[in-house]
Amino acid sequence: MADSLTPEKRSANMAKIRAKHTKPEMLVRRMVHGLGFRYRLHRKDLPGKPDLVFGPRRKVIFVHGCFWHLHSCRDGRIPGTRRDYWEPKLMRNKQRDAEHLAALQTAGWQVLTVWECEIQDGEALQIRLRSFLESED
Repeated sequence: MADSLTPEKRSANMAKIRAKHTKPEMLVRRMVHGLGFRYRLHRKDLPGKPDLVFGPRRKVIFVHGCFWHLHSCRDGRIPGTRRDYWEPKLMRNKQRDAEHLAALQTAGWQVLTVWECEIQDGEALQIRLRSFLESED
C-alpha cells in the first residue's frame, strides 16, 4: 500500500514523535503518583534512561510504544513497505532494550516494562504497578 502523504508531510509527522513525555508515559506517571509513589525521570546515569526511576527501591519503569519496540501485539509489526529501512531500525531498538535490561539487572535494579497496548486496561495496569513497586524482591 502506498503512503497517502507526501514525503514532506510524512517527514513532518515523524519529526513530531517524541521520546519523552508521551501520552502513555504521562498516564503511567499520573497513575504511579496517585498510588503514592515518588520518582525521578529519565536518569541519564542509568542504561536506557528509564522513564521512571525509584532510587531507594532500586526499581525502574520503561513505558514502551508497541511499534517502536516491536511488542508481540498487533501494533508491534514491521511495516510492509520500506522493510529494508524499518526492519534494521526496529530490530536495533529491540536489541538495545535487551542490552539495557541486562545492564540494569546486573547492577541490581528491578525493571518493569509497560507497553502502550497495556494502558487501555487501567485497572489491571494499576494492580501491576502497585505489585511491582510494593514488592520487596
